[in-house]
Amino acid sequence: MAFLYNIFINLFIFGMKVFSLFNDKTKKGVEGRKESLQKIKSAFSKSDKVIWMHAASLGEYEQGLPVLEQLKEKLPTHKILVTFFSPSGYENVIKKKNIADVICYLPFDKESSVKEFVSQFSVDLFFTVKYDYWYNLLAELKKQGAKTYVISALFYDGQSFFTSYGKWFVKQLQKNIDWFFHQTEMSYALAKSVGLTKSSVTGDTRFDRVKQLRDRNNHVDFIKDFIGEDKAVVFGSSWQAEEKIAGEVLLGNPYDKLIIAPHDLKRVQYLKQIFPDAILYSEIDESVKKFQSRVLIIDSIGLLSKLYSYADIAVVGGGFHDAGLHNILEAATFGVPVIFGNHYRKNPEADELIAIDGGRSFENAGLATDFILFLINNEEMLEEMSKNAAKFVIEKPNSTELILKKILS
Repeated sequence: MAFLYNIFINLFIFGMKVFSLFNDKTKKGVEGRKESLQKIKSAFSKSDKVIWMHAASLGEYEQGLPVLEQLKEKLPTHKILVTFFSPSGYENVIKKKNIADVICYLPFDKESSVKEFVSQFSVDLFFTVKYDYWYNLLAELKKQGAKTYVISALFYDGQSFFTSYGKWFVKQLQKNIDWFFHQTEMSYALAKSVGLTKSSVTGDTRFDRVKQLRDRNNHVDFIKDFIGEDKAVVFGSSWQAEEKIAGEVLLGNPYDKLIIAPHDLKRVQYLKQIFPDAILYSEIDESVKKFQSRVLIIDSIGLLSKLYSYADIAVVGGGFHDAGLHNILEAATFGVPVIFGNHYRKNPEADELIAIDGGRSFENAGLATDFILFLINNEEMLEEMSKNAAKFVIEKPNSTELILKKILS
């Protein structure tokens, strides 16, 4: 099976290189990997002890960050490496202030590439977040003697581990992962059913992260003035379906304010066509005394998690198709009812939020619109859902504390 896996990796690399000729995002990942080794050589020596966090993309990075920050505090002489598979994660984080000594792309999982990369420094602790497993990398880390973990692990039906050919993958994880920290009891049970018993249920570290967001200064210039005495519906990481909802809410409610933060800034011009009277956030200045529009389009990055603190209702994107639901916890932590689509198989927190009536899921935009218009005018229900959303986050255990206790014991 190892032979077949290595064939797959080589075919995967070839496919990525071909696809990069036609796709800018893939091209960034392919080209960026050419710089990874040099970045490591420039920043680390072979005697450096390194804490290494790997995240597939931005969501997993945010999920693992509370653990990484605490490890850095407990082990201040260690250096920090963060690797990404996806350009969307890398591009976002490289621009921000962070605690890492090096941020780079994870090399493709060829045995020779991984061996050369890992040999440049001494990995003390390695953890991957959620479920991004690269088997040659894990094997090489164990050869070097690194302690290896999976943070906020999430196993679910349909993964390769539970198929007829999954035994080899399970065996690699048994050999090369020291401990799994599971998000849910279901994940723990599924892993245990195939022999992955070195594990415990510690919850989702994203709750720790969003609790930090709630307690910081969340002021965003001009937002309070834009909203005034009205209610605000914030559309976070919106795709076309959520933007359709925004348009229908605008028609159905002539009083309140809409704030739209698209998942990709390339959508801003499209949004201006749909909402020609909308204000662009970047165009607001101190000379604006009165806002004539009820729609504000956010054409700046890095504001969304703060914008949720101004919301009365949040509509979170990605759930009306298979792209994947974006982070609903960033809104829930501020006590905001969350509305989203029903494509969220890999987001167990969505089911939990629905169960305690802090959020609602809908199969189409029309049903979501109807509920939002109803909720805007139902103060009692809006207040109750808001309390439920806040309680949902507050009552979650401190996952980071439980994880650190095990890792550092």
